[in-house]
Amino acid sequence: MSADPADTASPGAPESAAALDLLLTQAALGPLQRFFPGRSALRFAAALASHPGLVAGQASSLAAELARVAGGDSAIAPAAKDRRFTDPAWTGNPVLHRVMQAYLATGAAARDLVEAAPLDWRDAERMRFVVSNLVDALAPSNSLLLSPEAWKAAIDSGGGSVLAGARHLASDLAAPPRVPSMVPPDAFTVGTDLAASPGSVVLRTPVYELIQYQPATETVRELPLLIVPPTINKYYILDLAPGRSMIEYLTAQGQQVFVMSWRNPDERHAAWGFGKYTEAIIEAMQAVAGICSADAVHLLAACSGGILASLTAAVLADRSRAAAAAGAADDNPRLASLTLLVTMLDQARTDAVGALVDESTAQAAIAASARKGYLDGRRLAEIFAWLRPGDLIWNYWVNNYLLGREPARFDILFWNADTTRMTAGLHRDFVHTALDNALASPGGLTVLGTEIDLSRVDLDSYVVAGVADHICPWQSCYRSAQLLGGKPRFVLSSSGHIAALVNPADNKKSGYQVSDDVTADAESWQRTAPAERGSWWPDYASWLGARSGGQIPAPPELGDKRYPVIEPAPGSYVRAT
Repeated sequence: MSADPADTASPGAPESAAALDLLLTQAALGPLQRFFPGRSALRFAAALASHPGLVAGQASSLAAELARVAGGDSAIAPAAKDRRFTDPAWTGNPVLHRVMQAYLATGAAARDLVEAAPLDWRDAERMRFVVSNLVDALAPSNSLLLSPEAWKAAIDSGGGSVLAGARHLASDLAAPPRVPSMVPPDAFTVGTDLAASPGSVVLRTPVYELIQYQPATETVRELPLLIVPPTINKYYILDLAPGRSMIEYLTAQGQQVFVMSWRNPDERHAAWGFGKYTEAIIEAMQAVAGICSADAVHLLAACSGGILASLTAAVLADRSRAAAAAGAADDNPRLASLTLLVTMLDQARTDAVGALVDESTAQAAIAASARKGYLDGRRLAEIFAWLRPGDLIWNYWVNNYLLGREPARFDILFWNADTTRMTAGLHRDFVHTALDNALASPGGLTVLGTEIDLSRVDLDSYVVAGVADHICPWQSCYRSAQLLGGKPRFVLSSSGHIAALVNPADNKKSGYQVSDDVTADAESWQRTAPAERGSWWPDYASWLGARSGGQIPAPPELGDKRYPVIEPAPGSYVRAT
């Protein structure tokens, strides 16, 4: 689930998104693969050679603009939201002003040339990525010799900023992910500052630990909630800092809450795939139902965990129907509802994201993780950073290396850097499922002997998306809601991938749209769905409470005889590196 922590993607721009198969494929092959467009570059060169007038026109326009820059007559200026050139020296110093304008003019010309070249959409997207990243990298604001901020810092610190920047650079290059640090490694302590909600580990298996949280109210709802976190990064994005923890909030609303903390796998667990993780969720549901003496369990899952939870729901629905048809008792746990947060089930690539993923690159990525036995989460963190290099690479390049400063303390960025591995089997299954869009077609995927048909998941669902989500475009999450049977409730948060989840109830800057009708297409839904101020958490707590039975006394102790307390939360698996 790792994401752009800045959560600043433009609303309504799915073309800037990064589908799951793209992220997992590029993470296995490495980010440099995206910087070498291969045959796309040859076709780009051929397209320019066959249209010399196009090249001549762009060159003439650029030459004219550079002449105006040299003469001090150019009106070119950075965009209003471009923070790279905010120092007054970029406009007050005539040399720096001309350097900045020449850079902006040349960068714009390079991008315009890619847009004007007669390329198919796949080649155009590959070239757009390479040229855009090259232009960003060559910004004069990234240069120690040209940056006025860097010069001021060096003078003010007597050269100390240069030495500190060199130390930061050497430290970041020493180990992956080899990108500028976004948060100090000792900024927070898991179990103290983060993942601090009181609870206990009541079950430990080779795949996961099950954490039960201490009730915060004298009475609790009958039906418990089991949270299935992403298999990318650790579970505590849903139990972030106090006051920013969804788990803390739901327990305060009287909900019995459990969470699965996935093991950080290594090469020994290479074979674990969809089947193994689906079995784990079913096992955890049985434990939760037993501890709470409940006849059903709610599932809440996020991102890649949402895909696994959906598979689990489909398997359980199939088993229930088979038992009913045979007149036999169903020994499987019953699902009370399904909540999916920023989860793409329909992964049809109708935008430029698919340009960077095809069958050959997918197979190469699967082979790469198979050789190792896992996908290294640090490689995935590297890919995420290069998705938005302006915010996540060059911004920290300037701060850490040119100015010699420590990055700011930020809990989401700390979580984002706390990476986990993904088994080769799970990596393979995710990539194949995304590439084939297997969940969008009944029977397109078989798990634990069940042909998956999401339309047979006939229960109430609560589906949340972020309008500025660059990982899981909200339109795709909306289509996911349409795939499920039963009665869906769709919520569109005004935030991005992570901020849609970390959305405290007192967040006055947030907002969301919500409706129980998902029959219209996504754009029509967005135009007509009612808008609400604040966080969607209270709406969800109310929706969940209405489906959780009556009030019962809170359990005086956690676990039971079959599932005794093993250790306090957050457990051991979350601390494993």
